[in-house]
Amino acid sequence: MDPEKLQKVSISPEQIRKVYDQGPDAVINLVLPLVETINWLIDVVKDQDKRIKNLENQLKTNSRNSSKPPSTDPSFSKQNSRTKRKGTSKPKSRKGTTLRQIPNPDDIETHQVSSCQHCQCDLSNVPVKALDKRQVIEIPPLHIHVTEYQGEVKKCPHCGEISKATFPVGVTHKAQYGPRVQSLAVYLRDYQMLPTQRTIGLFKDLFGLTISEGTLVNFTHRGSKLLMNVVEAIKSKLQKSNLVHFDETGINVAGKLKWLHTAGNTQYTYLCPHEKRGHIAFDKIGILPIFKGVAVHDFWKSYDRYDCTHSYCNAHLIRELIFASENLGQPWAEFMLKLLLDIKKEVDSSRYESIEGNLFTAFEKQYEQIILQGYAANPPPEKTGKRGRPAKGKALCLVERMDHYRDDILRFAKEPAVPFSNNLAERDLRMSKVRQKISGTFRNLERSMDYCRIRSYISTAQKQKINVFTALTDLFLPDVQLKIL
Repeated sequence: MDPEKLQKVSISPEQIRKVYDQGPDAVINLVLPLVETINWLIDVVKDQDKRIKNLENQLKTNSRNSSKPPSTDPSFSKQNSRTKRKGTSKPKSRKGTTLRQIPNPDDIETHQVSSCQHCQCDLSNVPVKALDKRQVIEIPPLHIHVTEYQGEVKKCPHCGEISKATFPVGVTHKAQYGPRVQSLAVYLRDYQMLPTQRTIGLFKDLFGLTISEGTLVNFTHRGSKLLMNVVEAIKSKLQKSNLVHFDETGINVAGKLKWLHTAGNTQYTYLCPHEKRGHIAFDKIGILPIFKGVAVHDFWKSYDRYDCTHSYCNAHLIRELIFASENLGQPWAEFMLKLLLDIKKEVDSSRYESIEGNLFTAFEKQYEQIILQGYAANPPPEKTGKRGRPAKGKALCLVERMDHYRDDILRFAKEPAVPFSNNLAERDLRMSKVRQKISGTFRNLERSMDYCRIRSYISTAQKQKINVFTALTDLFLPDVQLKIL
């Protein structure tokens, strides 16, 4: 029925009696359209009610009960401003730190005492009783250092041929930037996330060095090319690892949505961009098709097609359980939330970082009871007569997921090396979001690949406690063995 053709109907009791007196057919012709209209309106009300509930649920989502970041919470800025305005916030207790003296200073200046400050007696030949030491920690004047290499050219008096001196490895142009200039540029752009123009300004202000935008891009591209074999070695290490975290996030490449994929553990990080999010990208990247260890990830369905042991991120589940409890009125979700946190607490306090025997069996029984409560509170939807399966709703889908994948959800409690959540992978991806907020989008997929190789190297160096600037300098130095492998 077309809503635009609906019109208000007014009928009096006398008109109804008149229709009644005309016989059964007249009554049928009057009632049937009314029944049809009422049923249509009932369906409209149900659909509108469903839409309203969905919109209300969207408004109720925040960083506690969904994957939205805290900065998107409606009350985030209001709470901060209100707290500052009223002065109700209590300062956090912080442990203070004192600047300590360096045991081996670069320079020492001795200030002598020649006379007594009280009676002016000569103290030149009096032995020193003690030294009062004070240090000033300073940065030396910043300036560029230019080394000119002069190669001799000689003509042999015997054969008449010209011989030229050999320059050091890496010195190939009439004028070129050294490894530290290149590594500092990459450090500022791909680690500290400075935009290109601010990086140019920093070099000019601190060193009086004018570097073009194209040169900065070339530094990044050169570093990426030097890392091709290194990143492939990182990928090979992850393929053979016992446990790897996997995740993906959307990135903007030339105004279009692409996907940044990560695979990593406590020692290595591998980042790679791709046009797709699911198994096509996983197959192209080439880690999951070979990997046989424990894969930690969220409930993205594409991961399940790979033949490895799976462990699901419980941080995602906790947010979903909070939403189901607070916004969908599901008591079982609150019980499940408490149970997962109790199991995590028990695992954290265990010397073996896992739970075995009767205690784990008891937790499994509680898990089963809560699942049954969830099914009882969310019976399967009745068929409506419309095409397709009736919608189950978020609550029932959550119950079924926690039922079917219970072994993978509780794997963190049974195996010591398996973590509770997939936060490691999310941390590995977080800097890509920071980079997009500060420096904008990637111009093309090749530039995003350069970024991913360098960030893979930087993140791996951080995980192995290697100084990032030192690692980048080693990258641009010729014939230097990189420490991360």
